[in-house]
Amino acid sequence: MRQEMSGRKLLSVALLLACVSVSKAEAGDFDQPHRVQLSFDRFYNYPELVQAFRTLERSYPKLMRVTSIGKSVQGRDIILATIFNPETGPETRKAAMYIEANVHGNEVQGAEVCLYTAWYLLENYGKIPRVTDLVDTRVFYIVPTVNPDGRAWWFDQPNTSSSSRSGLLPVDDDNDGLLDEDDFDDLDGDGHICQMRKRVPFGEFRVSSSDPRLMERVEAGEVGDYILLGYEGIDNDGDGLLNEDGPGRYDPNRNWPADWQPNYIQPGAGDYPLSLPEARAVAQFLLEHPNIAGVQSFHNSGGLILRGPGAESVPEYPLEDVRVYDRLGEIGETILPFYRYAVIYRDLYTVHGGFINWTYEGLGIFSFTNELWSSYEYFKVRPAREDSRDWRSSFFARDSERLKFNDLVEMGFMFVDWHPFKHPAYGDIEIGGWKKWAWRVPPAFALEELCHRNCAFTLYHADQLPKPAIHEVTAEKLGPRLFRVRAVVANERIIPTMSQQAVRYKLQRPDWVSISGPSLRVLAGGLVPDRWLGKMEPAKRHPERIRLTEGIPGMEERVIEWLVEGTGPAEITLDCVKGGVVTRAVELK
Repeated sequence: MRQEMSGRKLLSVALLLACVSVSKAEAGDFDQPHRVQLSFDRFYNYPELVQAFRTLERSYPKLMRVTSIGKSVQGRDIILATIFNPETGPETRKAAMYIEANVHGNEVQGAEVCLYTAWYLLENYGKIPRVTDLVDTRVFYIVPTVNPDGRAWWFDQPNTSSSSRSGLLPVDDDNDGLLDEDDFDDLDGDGHICQMRKRVPFGEFRVSSSDPRLMERVEAGEVGDYILLGYEGIDNDGDGLLNEDGPGRYDPNRNWPADWQPNYIQPGAGDYPLSLPEARAVAQFLLEHPNIAGVQSFHNSGGLILRGPGAESVPEYPLEDVRVYDRLGEIGETILPFYRYAVIYRDLYTVHGGFINWTYEGLGIFSFTNELWSSYEYFKVRPAREDSRDWRSSFFARDSERLKFNDLVEMGFMFVDWHPFKHPAYGDIEIGGWKKWAWRVPPAFALEELCHRNCAFTLYHADQLPKPAIHEVTAEKLGPRLFRVRAVVANERIIPTMSQQAVRYKLQRPDWVSISGPSLRVLAGGLVPDRWLGKMEPAKRHPERIRLTEGIPGMEERVIEWLVEGTGPAEITLDCVKGGVVTRAVELK
């Protein structure tokens, strides 16, 4: 009896220790230091961003490599981080997710989302099963800044929240034969480009009655006492205009081959599609990696999850593909509160020559642009009525809310109070307004949540990339050395192995299902449209390799059948450009 009690005590202690061990392991997910300590309550300039990716590469050399896909106008590397597990198969035989950001120089926080995504995947590999599975079965191609020149300019120079969107290829914006000769000027030397206003007898604006820092346009029949003169600047080239020819001022997101239009129709489009070196580098990379099955581009701002078309003149997308988009977008709205799934031309504005328009319309890849950060996130309150026009029609209301947030939460740091200045052309004026860090980027303390939620949406998209599988293989003996081999192949995710856009315009080769063996001769083979009726549609040529001309839709199966002669081992291979390659063995005896 004493021995039995002792045994029970030992068992109880062992179980207790096991529980403690499990609890510690679970707690360790949150209380243990990370291998790479990166902060996501700050923004990284271009050199710091490159260094952060290099640090991740050194810390996780088996899972990540950093290379360059090309050079910017000024010679900066367009860095690429590739993340996957080579021990589970080569990258060319896995579905890939392409993630990019910072196409527009001033739209900076997408690079932090990219950095966070890489960091999160690597730090949680082997800890979180779903993350481990993604790294084992997918490839992640991450380009954190497509426009490194624009990023460097925005960080290093006085700017507004919206300047400069472009890269730094010199352009003659005002057709005077000079290049980039009349940019903004930091007149008061405070490191910010703010607005200028001047008191006049009959003005179009007045000081707001709700807050003297805000300006409001007077109604018809009323008289104001101010005019707004635009952002800080002087007439550097003596043509009577201010700030009309700054660096670049083209639009890198209008330079793509999908519905490209010249500058007189689509301002900023460039001389011809892919005329910009940064766009050419990205396009070349995408064309060289046909396994890319998903695209995510990060911009700012507005709280939108966008898909094409970019223009009403572009045909609407095939219904089958729209259903896939709608499902992904619906989940995105759940993951990203205050974001709205939307169509570019219908819910935002017309875009000709946009990047994700090309990746879907020209390459057949399901692609999203996330417009990072929404003004509704300041106080986490949704408007009583929200539609596609709110972002245009409620600017003043949002300006008031932004100012309240600045005062109560940011200690007044983001607004420069109006102060007098003697302008060489306008005389006595006042300078004041928002700093460049206001409006389009989140407050630093809110950056990490923005990064994680957008990372989570991208990882959901990556998880739903095509996942080919061979569910069943049977071999029925029909006679001496004669067999009927049947394979049930499947796609275990929402996104089809071939979009209907790719099928309609022949944008990729069909998927293949093949049988091979050292002593086999394939007599016939084909698709079985109805597995229960069992009637095969024989291929006219090469029966050993059956073409799935429309791929495998999401969450569906296809049945292939062969009549083969011979015995011994055989191998079934399902080869999907956008999903990867899987095999399964069968013995014929």
